[in-house]
Amino acid sequence: MDANATTCAVFCTIVPPHVLDKLARAEDPALSEPARRTLERDALERTRRRITTVRALAAPTGAPSDKPKRTIFDAGHKENLPGKKVRGEGGRPTADDTVTRAYDGLGATFEMFLKSYGRHSIDDSGLPLNATVHYGEDYGNAFWNGEQMVFGDGDGEIFKDFTLPIDVTAHELTHGVTQYTANLDYFGQSGALNESMSDVFGSLTKQYQLGQTAEEADWLIGAGLLADRVSGVALRSMKAPGTAYDDDVLGKDPQPATMDDYVRTSRDNGGVHINSGIPNHAFYLVARALGGHAWERAGQIWYDTLTGGELASDAEFADFAQLTVAAAQARYGEGEEQRAVLDAWAKVGISDLRARAGAR
Repeated sequence: MDANATTCAVFCTIVPPHVLDKLARAEDPALSEPARRTLERDALERTRRRITTVRALAAPTGAPSDKPKRTIFDAGHKENLPGKKVRGEGGRPTADDTVTRAYDGLGATFEMFLKSYGRHSIDDSGLPLNATVHYGEDYGNAFWNGEQMVFGDGDGEIFKDFTLPIDVTAHELTHGVTQYTANLDYFGQSGALNESMSDVFGSLTKQYQLGQTAEEADWLIGAGLLADRVSGVALRSMKAPGTAYDDDVLGKDPQPATMDDYVRTSRDNGGVHINSGIPNHAFYLVARALGGHAWERAGQIWYDTLTGGELASDAEFADFAQLTVAAAQARYGEGEEQRAVLDAWAKVGISDLRARAGAR
């Protein structure tokens, strides 16, 4: 992306608004009150980002380092950002496990993008990685606000500490990568693609850290985040969208796996956290078909598509799918990689892509 270009820094959270809306209507105040406070804080942050949405990208200054530049702040359960600095890059670990997990999560995400795709931080120019922990009172979310990461501690009833799942950290930081590359509009199908890119590279960061193959990975987003009382395993499943939770308070996971069940709604920016299940599942199918480490061939195709300069900010699923077919062909030729991509999109209900790719 050109250094003189502008980008829209959307406010992106890991927990979808529809989940918090459901919690806010719970009869038990131990569940409803933290959810309401979280929704109110999210609305304020979302408005703040909308007011200051267009920002110029800073020009790179010198060669970016192969080492991250991390700073962790502690909000002390208040809502003023960034808070008090508690650890800098290379600094000694503190006794606070949340600080340690945030620091390590930023580093793991940085390393995955660097070692797998040669990307130097979020902007590919060595952008410092800042994060605030212990944000708000029982704040039930984590977000990227266009400039930094923010983690809540959760309410202990529904959500645990948001630094626990490394894919939550990587998911949110990937919103920054999207911000600095394709800059996908955060509405409708382009917004669902925006969310899906974050789930894809969030999951890949976890797999990279664990050294897992596509077959070994759980393909869950936010595993370990839900408290013991919740009937569910994660926020989302890329392997089986719609199965991550089925709870008397949260309701049932609404994600579709194919276009047959595409959800048309005015909520959640046109269902960006819901319909992301469709491209998520397509990526899972590609990764499983190719086998091995998913951050390699499958992830490379998705990364090439996101950063290649041809993905429009208002792209729909079919547009993105077409570009993944072309990206597979450009990097690997007309072999098993391209066939895996074509088959995966066909299985989720998006076909006729071979002709589209050939017409490029």
